[in-house]
Amino acid sequence: MRRILVVDDEHLVADTLRIIFRENGFDARAVYSAEDGLTAARDFHPNLLLCDVNMPGEDGVSLASRLSEEQPGCRILLFTGYYSLMKSLLDRSRTQAHPWSVLTKPLHPTELLREANALLA
Repeated sequence: MRRILVVDDEHLVADTLRIIFRENGFDARAVYSAEDGLTAARDFHPNLLLCDVNMPGEDGVSLASRLSEEQPGCRILLFTGYYSLMKSLLDRSRTQAHPWSVLTKPLHPTELLREANALLA
């Protein structure tokens, strides 16, 4: 079963995304900080990290970088409500062994599932 780890400091967003993915055949977990995301990833070994960029404390980009080093097989899908960050996020993703995908909020579940499935194909 495909495993996805959802990381967002907004509990409602993270929990809703976890439900959407579970209802669509994923084994999904949700956590609410980058720090907890790294700990959960070490235990859960996700195939895909879905992570908000802007969070208090460590941000999603830092988590994505650290997880890419520790678990190079894990695909990364970042999302942000700030379209102005897209270029810098995409530029930074090109430095990774597996470039990250980046989507902007709001996310429609159909678009999110399509992107996740494409990354894991």
